[in-house]
Amino acid sequence: QVQLVESGGGLVQPGGSLRLSCTASGFTFSNYVMNWYRQAPGKEREFVASSFGGTTNYVDFVKGRFTISRDNAKNTVYLQMNSLKPEDTAVYYCATRLDIMNFWGKGTLVTVSS
Repeated sequence: QVQLVESGGGLVQPGGSLRLSCTASGFTFSNYVMNWYRQAPGKEREFVASSFGGTTNYVDFVKGRFTISRDNAKNTVYLQMNSLKPEDTAVYYCATRLDIMNFWGKGTLVTVSS
């Protein structure tokens, strides 16, 4: 079955960096768009970035700070987050869509605080 497992979250000071990882299984990873979403406390889940082939997309508020990448040989997608701000505090989720179904990981918590 499809599984997405995120890791790499934690507590970081403003201006710091973190790299999130999401390891996938149960499908042909290289054939699908991989996404990162996030959900801040009291807010709706929102799109952050996506990757497919050589194409990446970002929401405006992370452009220039976050970078999505993937290693198809390792079935893993990454989110490098630099210049973190307190408003980046959220649970970050890895997601993909296979046919008509959406699949989500359980998320990893990122807390940006001094």
